[in-house]
Amino acid sequence: MTETIQKVISAIRQSRTVLITSHEGPDGDAIGSSLGLAAFLKAIGKQVVVHLADPVPELYRFLPGADQVCSDIPDQDFDLAFVLDVGEFRRAGKQFGAFARIGQTINLDHHLTCENFGNLNLIDEQAAATGLLVWRVAKAYGFTADYATALCLYVAVLTDTGSFRYSNSNQEAFCAAGELVQQGGLNAWHVAEKLYESQPRKRIELLAQALPTLEFVKNGQVASITVTLDMYAATGATAELTDGFVNYPRSVAGVEVSVFFRQLDEQKYKVGFRSKGTVNVALLAQAFGGGGHHNAAGGTVEGSLDEVKRIVYGAVEAAQW
Repeated sequence: MTETIQKVISAIRQSRTVLITSHEGPDGDAIGSSLGLAAFLKAIGKQVVVHLADPVPELYRFLPGADQVCSDIPDQDFDLAFVLDVGEFRRAGKQFGAFARIGQTINLDHHLTCENFGNLNLIDEQAAATGLLVWRVAKAYGFTADYATALCLYVAVLTDTGSFRYSNSNQEAFCAAGELVQQGGLNAWHVAEKLYESQPRKRIELLAQALPTLEFVKNGQVASITVTLDMYAATGATAELTDGFVNYPRSVAGVEVSVFFRQLDEQKYKVGFRSKGTVNVALLAQAFGGGGHHNAAGGTVEGSLDEVKRIVYGAVEAAQW
């Protein structure tokens, strides 16, 4: 691991132009790690472009650099490209997948099922967030976090640990959070207020429609909720506002696994899984062409809602725990 980090640092030192991307439908870790890496690289004099296939969710637009994220990759050469938190290369999006003007690709990830697609692959499934891998690199470089870097990486860690409630909240996560708060001069309450006390009204209205779909299977050990296209139409909400919905069923006593069915089109659903720790949901997601972590994973299933539920519940019922 240390050797790989030194190789990453060497590649950074030899580069001038850097492209950064992360996965489609970006979450807090994807946004935070991308913008945190960009802030670090800019601070040491690199020319940096952050490209994301999907827009930055409203919740994270307060982060420094969020307004400079590109939906289209500029027509230029890049010495280096960082691909963060994608798990599978295809999740970086079609445009990045077809872009060839890159000297070297570096893959930073903490997914259990991550592909080794980079020229350098810094993958650690024990890392609580990809943002922590960025921080390891920055620290090894000798960098002291400025405000922008610290804020973005702190948000990456905070969101991927569920505000340090999840089982991935290890010593590194707590120590890094403390370092980032101290070095960047962060106010933890101000960050929490932005993330948790400033929710758009449409999100709560959408949640109000989703919660009545709550159902339990496998003797109450599994619970699910569903969001359909009709619910989006009724509330004016979008898919980005469903971030975190999957955690509501998991919060019920006796539930080991929560499932979130999110309709993509008439015959396709995104299926998200969350585990309290006993069940490796990455294995469940792999059955649907997806992947992820032990406690958080997802995949896509085609069919009507009834058909999708039958397939997913069948796999859940068959799982041994």
